[in-house]
Formats: sequence, C-alpha cells, structure tokens
Amino acid sequence: MIDLAQAQPGTVFLAEDEAWMYLQATTMAVWSPEAETPVARVDPGHTKVGFYRKDLLNVHVQPGGTLNLCTGEEIVTRTEGFNSQLTATHLQSILDSLPDNPIVLFWDRAKWHRGQAVRELLAANPRLEIIEFPAGAPDLNPQEQVWKQTRRKVSHNHLDPKLPVLADRFEDHLRSNTFHSSFLDHYGFNIVCPFLN
Repeated sequence: MIDLAQAQPGTVFLAEDEAWMYLQATTMAVWSPEAETPVARVDPGHTKVGFYRKDLLNVHVQPGGTLNLCTGEEIVTRTEGFNSQLTATHLQSILDSLPDNPIVLFWDRAKWHRGQAVRELLAANPRLEIIEFPAGAPDLNPQEQVWKQTRRKVSHNHLDPKLPVLADRFEDHLRSNTFHSSFLDHYGFNIVCPFLN
C-alpha cells in the first residue's frame, strides 16, 4: 500500500462490502427496570433490504457500503439485490464522489463483483484498482465493523414497524457518522504517507 501511495500521491483507500437488513429485530442485552422486560418486535417474514453500503413492509433492504479508510466516511447505496450491474452502479457512485483521485478498493470475492458490467467499468476507469481479500476472511474487511456498529446502534432491539423507516435510519446513521479503522495502521501507512502528500 505504501508503494501505491508513493507512486500515486492522493490515492484514496476504500473497503467495500454488502449487507442485508431485515425488519426482524436482532436482540442484544439491555438494561431495564426490574419486572419491565422490554419487548422486541419479531417479524415472521423474510423481507429484507440491501445496501452497498436504496422498501416496503415485508420487503428486504440490502445495504452496500464503502468505507474511506483515511476519513472514516461512508459511501452508501441502497438496493433490492446484488448483481454485477448494481455493483457497477455503486462503483460509479464511488468514482463520482472522488473525481480527482486514484482509488484502491478492497473487497471480497462475491460473484457479483466479477460480472460483465463490473469488468467494463473497471476497464474504462483505470484509476480504480481492486484488491481482493482472501476467500473466507470477512474479519479482514473493515466495512464489516461498520455493519456491526450500525446494527448495534440502529437495528438491534428496534421497534420500527416498517422496513422503509428502519432502512432510512440505518442509512442515515451510515451517512452521518464516521467509522475509524486501524486497517491502514497495520501496514505503516499512517506513519509514512503523511510525508508523501
């Protein structure tokens, strides 16, 4: 990474991942007054929403998120599914949000990262370089911690009766907070790279 930053000053390092969000609340321990056990809503459906970190009652949301490893900011796309075309759309939003920078994007080996639409977008945008995490190693991806923190804050023990409301709160939390990662520190990046710019 230091070599990349030396060769192309101003390089932005990102980590990307996708996640599903369901209306059904996930539970975690909470404090409550004695004999006043809180009630967490349970939705029997399998409706979900996805995010590359854009919904209806009993529909799913899928988030896709991309963490800027230097600033902790998120680039978020909400979608109804994951495929090569939707991934290319998310990558284009990343390129649009960082129009003047070389970009190194770390992500996993999901099948929708390999389709024709993604290959065409990468060929047309050589300033975007992809580095894949090893197979079966989600713990290496800093974006996983963003999902964990956001779920803890927004979707654990929630009482929202409608998925769009919950998805809006989830997305708002991603966009309005920063999520610091020590990923670059492990490679000496934050010690050396300030002298390169």
